[in-house]
Amino acid sequence: MATQTNLRSRGMELLVAYHNNPSVSVRNKLVRMNAGLVRKIAHRISHQCAEPYEDLEQIGYLGLIRAIERFNPHQGCAFSSFAVPYIRGEMLHFLRDRSGTVKIPRRWQQLNKEGQRVRESLCELLNRPPNDNEIAAELGVSVQEWRDSKLAAKNRLPLSLDATVCQQLDSPMTLGDTIPDARHLELMNLEEDRQQLQKALNQLEDKTRQAIEYVFLHDLSRKEVAEKIGVSPMTVTRRIHRGVQQMVTVLKPQLLQTDP
Repeated sequence: MATQTNLRSRGMELLVAYHNNPSVSVRNKLVRMNAGLVRKIAHRISHQCAEPYEDLEQIGYLGLIRAIERFNPHQGCAFSSFAVPYIRGEMLHFLRDRSGTVKIPRRWQQLNKEGQRVRESLCELLNRPPNDNEIAAELGVSVQEWRDSKLAAKNRLPLSLDATVCQQLDSPMTLGDTIPDARHLELMNLEEDRQQLQKALNQLEDKTRQAIEYVFLHDLSRKEVAEKIGVSPMTVTRRIHRGVQQMVTVLKPQLLQTDP
């Protein structure tokens, strides 16, 4: 236990050092320290496709490096939670590029379909969007398996971030336009650790945040959202437009930092 605590402490020290003064040597130390995370994810995904484990592992290190470069140790998130979507996303992009689409195992297809029905049922029962733990418990599967099935389905049909949410200077703005590096973050749409987007969402007024989450994260119609939060469909639309503009203001510094 003491050894694990020391390793975590050392890892955070290196992450802070890299954040303050990026260097290849520190980055390489962090890669070696977190290699087990890459191997674990590669092992899991290799059982769902025909690609060799070794290829997935090598691709996964690219995702790990991206996570190291983008991680902010001052935001209070565990690095492993932050890195997993980057690592897994890099592997799934690799599979999609190789085969055109990610072939989702039949069990995951059925699980995802059943999960959507369970989500709607729990949403009515709880009067709020259910979390992953609640959905997985209702399905009788582990939380990780439920999240894997969702992520695979989202990677196969990455459409939600392309939805137009408001007009900016006479041109349509999508939800994906409001967050940096949409190519990778669209894969994290179903992950709890999308720090930047969640931070922006959390700063919104409750009903505005609920409207955005219901429409873009839970695929509810504006009429359904209006009934849930007790306003008119037109008010839902206005709240979404206003909320996205507020999110753009919050996220603008990150967007400028990621520009080439």
